[in-house]
Amino acid sequence: MIPYPDRSLVTRLLDVVIPADSQPGATEAGVLGWLDGVAADHHAEHWRTLFTPGLDALAAELAAGAELDAELVAELGDQDRRPGWTVSPRVFVATLADVAAHGYYGRRESGSWSGIGYDPAPKLPVPELVRHVAPTESGVEALDGSYDVVVVGAGAGGGVAARVLTEAGARVLLLDRGRFLTTEAIGHDHLANHRFSGYGHNTGPERTGNPRVVADSDGEHRIDAPHHFQWQNNAMTVGGGTRVYQGMAWRFQPDDFRMASRYGVPEGSSLADWPLTYDELEPFYTRVEQEFGVCGDGSAHRFQGRRSAPYPMPPQPETVEAGVLRKGAEALGLSTGPVPLLINTQQRDGRAACVRCGQCIGFGCPVDARAGSHNTVIPLALATGLCRLVPGQFVERVLVDHTGRATGVVVDDLRTGARREIRAGAVVLAAGAIETARLLLASSTPEFPDGLGNRSGHVGRHLQGHNYVGAFGLFDDPVQDLHGPGVSIATTEYTHDLDGEGIGGGVIANEVVKMPALFRVWAIAPDAPRWGHAAKQWMRDAYLRTAHLMGPIQEIPNPQARVTLADDVRDAIGQRVARLSGAQHPESVRAAHALRRRAERWMHASGARQVWTGPVQTGLTGGQHQAGTARMGTDPAHSVTDPYGRVHGHAGLWISDASLHVTNGGVNPVLTILALAYRCIGELAATGAGRR
Repeated sequence: MIPYPDRSLVTRLLDVVIPADSQPGATEAGVLGWLDGVAADHHAEHWRTLFTPGLDALAAELAAGAELDAELVAELGDQDRRPGWTVSPRVFVATLADVAAHGYYGRRESGSWSGIGYDPAPKLPVPELVRHVAPTESGVEALDGSYDVVVVGAGAGGGVAARVLTEAGARVLLLDRGRFLTTEAIGHDHLANHRFSGYGHNTGPERTGNPRVVADSDGEHRIDAPHHFQWQNNAMTVGGGTRVYQGMAWRFQPDDFRMASRYGVPEGSSLADWPLTYDELEPFYTRVEQEFGVCGDGSAHRFQGRRSAPYPMPPQPETVEAGVLRKGAEALGLSTGPVPLLINTQQRDGRAACVRCGQCIGFGCPVDARAGSHNTVIPLALATGLCRLVPGQFVERVLVDHTGRATGVVVDDLRTGARREIRAGAVVLAAGAIETARLLLASSTPEFPDGLGNRSGHVGRHLQGHNYVGAFGLFDDPVQDLHGPGVSIATTEYTHDLDGEGIGGGVIANEVVKMPALFRVWAIAPDAPRWGHAAKQWMRDAYLRTAHLMGPIQEIPNPQARVTLADDVRDAIGQRVARLSGAQHPESVRAAHALRRRAERWMHASGARQVWTGPVQTGLTGGQHQAGTARMGTDPAHSVTDPYGRVHGHAGLWISDASLHVTNGGVNPVLTILALAYRCIGELAATGAGRR
């Protein structure tokens, strides 16, 4: 319940902020009841420091004869100071309006979606909905005492590892901290998902008992809950980020592997070349595309490396928005093409083609058209009878002998609290760049006091993700047809050509169909009204007429962006948690500004009547594209693993996730994660796959 006794005052104020018109107002839409449900968990600080004192001041004005109407709220919204107010009236009104809008536009039952024209229903006939069968979950006590290989993490890299190892005949134990979630369990909560996690998330970890520490530039730190954006969350469930991702399937370009050679090494950075080339990785890119299933046009984009095979499926059809943006690109002389996606455009491998719904990223696919490790490589591994998948298991540490050879893991069952040592001939870490680094650091021994693989001091350093920038444009006519996934046009002209305004660059593409609440939070124009009749009308007018271009900058790594272990913060089972610190290198920020300017230029050329952008982020960006914390290389003094993911100084210990990335490309990295996993774990399989 909201912690304010005069509920009628709150209701009246909400009905001014979101008034009834042709669509329901706040009262009819149930916004107050929704606020009751989120007040304690998500807005306790707001109620204590802002809402309660603001409502008290407002109540005093009403008692003195003021009228609670739009004129009074407008007056409050223009003032930072006011007699009788201990908080800013302007901040009070703006914050209450934003929170109320979450409850209004984030819930289907509010009736707001039809008003703005949002329809998440599939646009093509729907075959039978997928019904995932969760694996039988037994505790650690039911496991064998030893396996050929233990794989930690059942996401992109871990799924491929299990597939490759079992294909070679190894007995594999595949562990994941998260649970196996069906599509129904992931759900479609527009306010608590991995695209918009303002009120939680839908694929783990659990909200309680899983803190992380984030240090600011002054060394002060705060403890963040898993759904907070600074936690740098990656989905923790079987399938990992592939369970809810957008599925962009870009290959890194040849120059992405030789960034230092092409650009030099900026001061304060740790920019370096990869210890392998595009051509060495190309066969594994092809295997990913064929085995997972990628749709696209391999000849559509410039600066791509050679291909040994075309994509196995044609691209998604062009959307109305893509057609408008294509004409703008042509006016600028930009080449464009469809976006490659890990989404079926044809029935394939027992999975249906995309039905083009408007709820893609952040949620499960209702017909399994989107490929992830959970519905491709992991089922193949399980079908061999050689893989045991056990969700809900937290790996506390990697065990090594006195020489540093990996001998197994210590596992904590998050359901039962049981703890057990599991022996293995080899251990593969695929827990994501933050948790893999944390685990290496947490596995210290007297012989390796700084953690495993860390004699060089590089474990946890060079944390990078992607700084996303772009531009919004408001058009005279509708540009959104709501045909999912929505993203269908891109240019690669700026991946390595910013005319001296930055190092590297990034792809620019249009966006997936936006959830209404995310549109209100993210896409609203700077001069748009935030409350009242005008705000509702702006949303109705703008939602279908707004286009969005955005892209990721290839970040310049630096050693100060890093993962360490928190000294005094522990999780629910008593383990030290990850501490994140540092910021982006200035060259990354410079390139982000340059790419944003190009997105603006493209939007203007496409005929937008109004164009606006968001701020350029300068802090850490190691979210779902987290990478770099156990970089590969040929020199143990400057890397954590060799070019195949073997941890220097630790026989039998391998890494199979984006921790290996020396740089992270100017595109989504999942295809490179998967290709590296095929390459690296193929080497492990060739050495005997840990069989003793």
